[in-house]
Amino acid sequence: MKRKHHHIITIFIIVLTFPFLVLPTFSQELKENSKLDKQVEKFLESHKHQWRDMNVPVSDGKLLYNIIIKNKYTKALEIGTSTGHSAIWIAWALSKTGGKLTTIEIDERRYKEALTNFKKAGLAEYIDARLADAHKLVKELKGPFDFVFSDADKYWYKQYFLDACPKLEIGGCFTAHNIRERGKWSRGGTGEFYNHIKNLSNYKTTLDLSGAGLSISYKKSDK
Repeated sequence: MKRKHHHIITIFIIVLTFPFLVLPTFSQELKENSKLDKQVEKFLESHKHQWRDMNVPVSDGKLLYNIIIKNKYTKALEIGTSTGHSAIWIAWALSKTGGKLTTIEIDERRYKEALTNFKKAGLAEYIDARLADAHKLVKELKGPFDFVFSDADKYWYKQYFLDACPKLEIGGCFTAHNIRERGKWSRGGTGEFYNHIKNLSNYKTTLDLSGAGLSISYKKSDK
């Protein structure tokens, strides 16, 4: 009883700290690790005003976390690590589902900073970080994946999707950052990608505008 009571207290603390998170329940059979939760929370809190280099805002990090928890995804791919903010939210969720993230970054400085951040957050073991050109590596990765987050060079968005789509499992989710229906993100590579994916009959696509704009596309079938 004491152990269960401890878990309830831990969840209560997390809810107060991150009220928008979809937290695992005991019936979901997700992995519990209160020590890791506290380490991640402490890291995120201490760095909440330090995320630059094209990192996602906190609201989008929470959204990515919630999608993974809700669907119990375990095989995630991130295209564009930057210094690791989004990867930390993704990997934190994967630590509960028993999964792992493969993330790709082309810039060596950002890549090294991300590695340091992953270690400090306590999530390094849940992340396979690659220093590579995503134009080539996304094509080469075997997969399969059940979750993809695209946040690299915008003009290549549609091609990233075309390369990742065959490796995305049915029921999986492809998300892309900086997507809008109006303004600068509605044009160029982001606009081309969004117009393509929202018209695919085998994907159900919605747009979340609570943060910087995130398209969320669930794969219903292969064709």
